[in-house]
Amino acid sequence: MSGLLSNFRNTIIVSFVLALVIVIGYGHSPQGHGLVYFQAIYRWLHVLFGILWIGLLYYFNFVQIRVMPQIPAELKPAVSKYIAPEALFWFRWAALATWVMGVILAYSRGYILEAFTLGLAGGYTPGADMGFTFIGTGMWLATVMFFNVWVFIWPNQKIALGLVEADADAKAKAAKTAMLFSRTNTLLSIPMLATMAMNQTLFG
Repeated sequence: MSGLLSNFRNTIIVSFVLALVIVIGYGHSPQGHGLVYFQAIYRWLHVLFGILWIGLLYYFNFVQIRVMPQIPAELKPAVSKYIAPEALFWFRWAALATWVMGVILAYSRGYILEAFTLGLAGGYTPGADMGFTFIGTGMWLATVMFFNVWVFIWPNQKIALGLVEADADAKAKAAKTAMLFSRTNTLLSIPMLATMAMNQTLFG
């Protein structure tokens, strides 16, 4: 067991194999292999990628950004050259995967238009369309966050980390810009998660 857990790749492979067994098992539920079954798979993937994305967002903001000023200068390259680029790889691709799976889920469940128009598509009915307003708000917040990752955070982090050639002033400016948009995403993430978690319980 120690040999398995010591190897990250093998750990993840076994975890996905176990998950696949469960996914196949759910195929024997009363829903069979119909649309609802695939919606359940889409939701699982959406949540899985979302945990990876938001988990790394919180790592950056709760830990790395706050602690970096305290790290001695000679030790900072260990973070900027090795840890941060690796974390940003999973961070940006998890953001993309989360957003794509969320759109696929909303489309498959037939409410993507209502959600993106905040319940206004076809006229607004108070109470009846409230769920679309809330989930739509969450989807728009997540879309802004996804946009921030790919348009502002990652391009500026490439400069700040020296992955793109730039002078010291440009690196400092890029680092501040990336930090501000990362902090913006942190601000948006908590209300976004409130809509995602509460909407499923209250509106299904």
